[in-house]
Amino acid sequence: MDVIAAQLVNGVSYGMLLFVITCGLSLVFGILGVLNLAHGSLYMIGAYVAYTMTSQWFENFWFALIVAPLVVAVLSLAIELILLRPTYHLGHLSQVLLTFGLAYVIHDVTSMIWGSDVLSIPLPPPLSETLHLWNQDFPAYRLFVVAAGVVLAFCLWFVQEKTRWGAIIRAGLSDKEMINALGVNIKLVFTAVFLAGGYLAGVGGVIASPILGLYPSMEFQTLILALVVLVVGGLGSIAGTFVASLVVGIVETFGRFLVPELSLFLVFGLMVVILICKPDGLLGKQVVRH
Repeated sequence: MDVIAAQLVNGVSYGMLLFVITCGLSLVFGILGVLNLAHGSLYMIGAYVAYTMTSQWFENFWFALIVAPLVVAVLSLAIELILLRPTYHLGHLSQVLLTFGLAYVIHDVTSMIWGSDVLSIPLPPPLSETLHLWNQDFPAYRLFVVAAGVVLAFCLWFVQEKTRWGAIIRAGLSDKEMINALGVNIKLVFTAVFLAGGYLAGVGGVIASPILGLYPSMEFQTLILALVVLVVGGLGSIAGTFVASLVVGIVETFGRFLVPELSLFLVFGLMVVILICKPDGLLGKQVVRH
């Protein structure tokens, strides 16, 4: 039972890590209808900027956690204004191809700047210790990841459901023309949402890097898992993303523990079963855009 409890905690912490990584992608798709395949690249840039700050400049993880996501947010703002905005009337395929190509460009640029070596960010001193819970020792940083995921999920829910901005965003998702007629600059709202999605990708990169490390093609492996979480939870549903992250995290953790060679197969098998039983995902729903 102690071993099962330990794996369950590891699965929950990994699930919360997936949520932190994926929530920005879910936010952008749910509100803008844009499947940003460069999301993993934004996540990677956040991780590499944090590495540079912690290893060469300030050597302070918490400062990197503040600054690196802001750098990614500025980059995502430029991507939305210069590249994506002209494609909004062209449909999803153009946006998918554009962001997928952009991911390869960012991959080459980051390889030129940081090289192809495997890198790592040390755990911040307050969280490098272990805590003794349920007769097991758990890394304090993993418990921090769980807390960060829960707090982030609550903040996103509160903004979407309890604030004026959330009401505008939900209304703009359903009927852009009506929101424009009421005097709301929906383009500005959508730009702010994409910026927020980029910022969250940067946060995910910084928080994940001490656990997952930095290595070539990390953005594509991360993107695959993020898409699995997105599909399982329901496209564009933050609540679905939260639940799916927990489910995928626990399934993969127990899979690596029980049948390591089949752990990834179990994750994709789970996705197939859920899509057969509920094609819109666990908490997904059809959204009609006008």
